[in-house]
Amino acid sequence: MKSFVFAFIALISLNNFAQNKTIAAGEKLTYTASYNMSGLLTDIAQVKMETSEVKTTKSTLLRLKCTAATYKKWDNFFKIRDLYESYVNPKTLTPYLYKRDISEGGYYKFMQYKYNHKAKLVKSLKRKKNKEGKTWDENKNVKIGASTKDLVSTLYSIRNMDIHKASPGDQQNFTILFDNKETIVTVKYIGKETISTKIGSKECYKLALSIKGSDLLKGNNNNLLWLTADTNKIPVYVKFKIPVGNGELKIISATGLKN
Repeated sequence: MKSFVFAFIALISLNNFAQNKTIAAGEKLTYTASYNMSGLLTDIAQVKMETSEVKTTKSTLLRLKCTAATYKKWDNFFKIRDLYESYVNPKTLTPYLYKRDISEGGYYKFMQYKYNHKAKLVKSLKRKKNKEGKTWDENKNVKIGASTKDLVSTLYSIRNMDIHKASPGDQQNFTILFDNKETIVTVKYIGKETISTKIGSKECYKLALSIKGSDLLKGNNNNLLWLTADTNKIPVYVKFKIPVGNGELKIISATGLKN
């Protein structure tokens, strides 16, 4: 279960430095997360993706925030309170600061990345907490590639890609930084498919994803993502299979869209 939220985000994590034409401050997407329990898909958590404008002394940034929380009736079983956020250039979605603050069933971890893109370097802070509440920090300098991003900024970057130019079967590798390690995600375009959602019937781009050198996502074409085939490219439906089971995410609402 601990990898539940990462599996969702990994399913929609791509790298792209194209100009941002789809994401604006004030957008809010809400999802229901379901997990297969005793053979039945059960709604256990809510996932939100929100954007907002943040002004600093030097510039104006776009805050990309993802949260996940189990519904109260499941808190005694496995309580999740997760926050992932990235502060990016509004025009390119290039990240400057990333934070991950997770609490899952008694497991706690905080990660922070400060980017130096010219030096291709990330200053990383990892903070963990034991059962007694004692915390300890680990600081590292991590070398990264020119196109490496964090989970959240890559999550939003996919929506600026020219997916309409792809042909079924086309695939590409992309790089994310997770737990101080660069990870390769392979994305394959399957084609278009129209599906029914809480926000209406939507023609979508259907993608399959896998992670190189990891068994986090299991099977071929078992981890699927549907993005609306319009100028907003909203992720509306996700199916995933991980070592401890399988599940789905379905969109509930979408407000504040740019287009």
